[in-house]
Amino acid sequence: MRKHRAKNGHKMFEAAEVRALLDAASPQVKAMILLGVNCGFGNADVARLPQSALDLRRGWINFPRPKTGVGRRCPLWPETAEALRAAIDARPEPKGPADADLTFITKYGHAWARTRGENGTPVDAVLGEFKKLLRALNLGRPGVGFYALRHTFRTVADATKDFPAVRLIMGHADGSIDDAYRERVEDDRLRAVADYVRQWLFGDKVE
Repeated sequence: MRKHRAKNGHKMFEAAEVRALLDAASPQVKAMILLGVNCGFGNADVARLPQSALDLRRGWINFPRPKTGVGRRCPLWPETAEALRAAIDARPEPKGPADADLTFITKYGHAWARTRGENGTPVDAVLGEFKKLLRALNLGRPGVGFYALRHTFRTVADATKDFPAVRLIMGHADGSIDDAYRERVEDDRLRAVADYVRQWLFGDKVE
């Protein structure tokens, strides 16, 4: 893993790169990118995010990670909540009832991550659309895709040194003895982490 990382470089984006991606993205992809850098969401996270997990009025997401089932709670930036509203308003009608509550639906009426055909071939439309955006902006690098936004969030958020709060936002399991005794992480700590990353991304534009 160390050799692979040394060969391909770091899997994260700088603030100016994220802002360029946001400026060029479609409404749905813009909301996905913001979830990636605001909450550390990966491909499957945005693809399987149900609207029932969103509290846009208060600005929170409560959504266990589809990959692991680990609980996660994330405070939403105003920019993220606004982008989610716009994405939902423009959302195509889903073709299947199983996808009716999904926040994001492709223009073909499908979930953004699914399987296709008798062999269950995986389809990751999140990665495909994001790669197109990277190429259009000349930001493509080997091994760097949508999941790099999750790396970006973690790298920046770690500067707060509130690692339990960072892990809760990301939905990372903590196997330490501390976690066995920790009963909660207060919301103001989660907001402090999210606000720090927001300041890193938007700088002087943050009100």
